[in-house]
Amino acid sequence: MRREPIDMALHLPEPSLAEVFIANRPQLLRVARKIVRTAELADDVLQDAYLRIVDGASVRKAERPIGYCCQVVRNVALDCCRRHTVEANYRSFDVDVEALDVAGPPSPDRLMRERQAIHAIDRVLAGLPARTRLVFELYRLEGLTQREIAQRLGCALGLVNGLIAEAAQAIKACGRLLDDDD
Repeated sequence: MRREPIDMALHLPEPSLAEVFIANRPQLLRVARKIVRTAELADDVLQDAYLRIVDGASVRKAERPIGYCCQVVRNVALDCCRRHTVEANYRSFDVDVEALDVAGPPSPDRLMRERQAIHAIDRVLAGLPARTRLVFELYRLEGLTQREIAQRLGCALGLVNGLIAEAAQAIKACGRLLDDDD
């Protein structure tokens, strides 16, 4: 009886994802660096990706382990970029508080012009037809939508729109009372 030599390479266990990750670290670092653009962030991305792979390695069996590792690194890098973009939108920058021009209380002249404008608007609204005034007040003061006003009054949406425009046009001239700046 003749024995065939046993090929040990056939019976070696496949490397784990963690082992593949470590063996291909330079390549994975390049993938991360292309996305995040800095060496420090690329190192952070690689560490996070490694932890994700190690934490889930017992339940995952990848057909192409290096491809899987590259995809994990890519996803973590993209998440990192998104997170930094969001943080940049909310980050406060150094502002010289002393140089800010903060408006003080309005001058007596400005207060008088504001009161005059309010009285002028009241007079204009009082001179409008009752339905136009009601629609304008529901829209501007009570905050109802045009559709809600149309339903409440039982009229067409276009009519509500026209009445609001008519009232706005009528009080437009009152705005000139506020145009003179201090």
